[in-house]
Amino acid sequence: MAIPRIFVRNLSFQTKDLGREVTLLLTFDSDVKGIYETCFPAVCWLSTFGQTGSYRMNATYTSQLAFSRPQVADGNIIDAETCIEINNSEKTTLTRQNCVFQFSPVKGVSGFLEARNDTGFIQDIALGFMGPRDLMPRPILHFKEVDDASNIKVQFTPILRAYITSDYRHTKILQKAIDTPAIWERNLAALSESTTWTFKRDPYTGHYQIT
Repeated sequence: MAIPRIFVRNLSFQTKDLGREVTLLLTFDSDVKGIYETCFPAVCWLSTFGQTGSYRMNATYTSQLAFSRPQVADGNIIDAETCIEINNSEKTTLTRQNCVFQFSPVKGVSGFLEARNDTGFIQDIALGFMGPRDLMPRPILHFKEVDDASNIKVQFTPILRAYITSDYRHTKILQKAIDTPAIWERNLAALSESTTWTFKRDPYTGHYQIT
């Protein structure tokens, strides 16, 4: 099996004298099969920009994905107990022995990221990406209550979207679609390694844009 090329994307969102205090939320909530039914996106980055002055939010993404057994509290993914790095067309199995959870070494499959629950109990599983110095992945998608002896399959494209909202916390699991439209969307695989984006508000319409 060919080893996939892992890439890094460094994004910087900046503004000066925005005109209103707002919170910018970034998440991967594109059209994944089963979105808001069997899998739920997590808030990946969140930052508040002030009405006046200069502000910047930095976001770093790596294409090294990982499955984890997340720890969830009050609808937020607060940590992970164990994880395994995985890439497209690979499969792993979550097992439990002597109260210890672990993922099996990956095996090749066709066209998906795949995880199987063989713990004997219903489990939550999350898909995330590994930061450059992270021990556990930053969550992207949360698969809630995966039945024992069942599989989850994901075809993931790193399409990042930006929203203006004040109703969420970092690592919050989104239970339904955000009720405001996205103001920006990009496939991170198509970007340069480092990009800078300007966040601004039209003082006449109140509309926001990122360019």
